[in-house]
Amino acid sequence: MPATTTTVDLTELSAARGGSRRLTGHLTRPTGPGPWPGVVVVHEALGVNDVMHRQAERLASAGYLVVMPDLFTDGGAVRCLVPTFRAALSGQGRAFRDIEAARTRLAQDPDCTGRIGIIGFCMGGSFALLAVSDGEFDAACVNYGRPPKDLDAALAGSCPVVASYGARDRTLRGAAPALEASLDRLGIVHDVKEYPEAGHSFLNDSEVGPRALRPLMRVAGIRPHPESAVDAWRRIDGFFATHLKADSQKP
Repeated sequence: MPATTTTVDLTELSAARGGSRRLTGHLTRPTGPGPWPGVVVVHEALGVNDVMHRQAERLASAGYLVVMPDLFTDGGAVRCLVPTFRAALSGQGRAFRDIEAARTRLAQDPDCTGRIGIIGFCMGGSFALLAVSDGEFDAACVNYGRPPKDLDAALAGSCPVVASYGARDRTLRGAAPALEASLDRLGIVHDVKEYPEAGHSFLNDSEVGPRALRPLMRVAGIRPHPESAVDAWRRIDGFFATHLKADSQKP
């Protein structure tokens, strides 16, 4: 049987932290008996779509209890996109409290072992990168997320990080080596790789966005790259297994 996804109300958890006044999420539960480690999935700039649901289902199939908060719940994508992007770049804003609500939902679930990771794509990758230093996550996966200006300050005390970038991503040139250099300086366990033939959103299994804009997105290098994705997922699976599954219960 495939993993099952249900919609969950995260409003109470978010509001208690000063987050969104209304917040829904998607809980994807593996098959078979738990408990399982948890993973918070932070969606890309285009919001919760079929591609993001399949990413969540993939993680559940690998043995993780997954919650993906919809950061655009309270106002819709048009109204929420700009302030959410600003939060992703500044490290402040209600989206971080929404992500914390999703993490708390996992921590409170009796089917969660207590070890929880975070994975983000595009805009979500920026959130994952800025959520690593509060001590609440046990591992982070950053996929083509924009690094903050002061990387060392943002990453101080970070959990282990696995990150993937595409060399053909014109918007993030130099991001991968800068991130790796910072993690090296801080002595944080990490696995950072830049794929020569990949661009932005290369982990997506299909094209996204309005059809009329897709030719322009391809020119900009925003497209799937299956060969790079296979290797990236191999690294992500191994990294999460080491840091989320090695100890079945968080100390």
